[in-house]
Amino acid sequence: MVQVRQRKGRKNMRVISGSARGRRLKELQGMDTRPTTDKVKESLFNIIQFEIEGRRVLDLFGGTGQLGIEALSRGADHCTFVDMRKEAAALIRENLRLTGLSERSRVVQGDALSFLSSCGEKFDVILLDPPYHTELLEKSVERITEFDILREHGIMICESAAERELPALPPPYERGREYRYGKIRLTVCRRAGSDRR
Repeated sequence: MVQVRQRKGRKNMRVISGSARGRRLKELQGMDTRPTTDKVKESLFNIIQFEIEGRRVLDLFGGTGQLGIEALSRGADHCTFVDMRKEAAALIRENLRLTGLSERSRVVQGDALSFLSSCGEKFDVILLDPPYHTELLEKSVERITEFDILREHGIMICESAAERELPALPPPYERGREYRYGKIRLTVCRRAGSDRR
């Protein structure tokens, strides 16, 4: 996970685990970004801890890049970051340089839904943490299942407001366990395969 510490009114994010452990991550001041809380991040990576090493990851609403960077630090083979904002894309690239993880990453500045429609590749792990006040989570999940972007036995983690519940997913996708942390909900979704691992 990425830990956020308060120091003189500023957030100090660090990579907690893996090859980039202890590296500080930058965050743009005044940026319209809602960082995932420490407790939720810790829980998220506990859920997917055995799903990361050697896998291809998509961090669809990258923000600072903290979730995808944590996945890379923990042994993910590659991570694609997507964010609409020019400032966010630049910040992700900078944080990747700071952690020495640029070579195993790709940063796309663009619309998340458009990316899903045209990316032409599949991922083992998809991290979805869009702005809560939008319909982007539901639309993204719909697009992911429509274009079948998750590989067999892949996992998708969706972060949302606690009162929001994802609709049932079409086969071979299935909605799994849900975890609540105060006002936040994590929903685990998986894509079934033709065989069992």
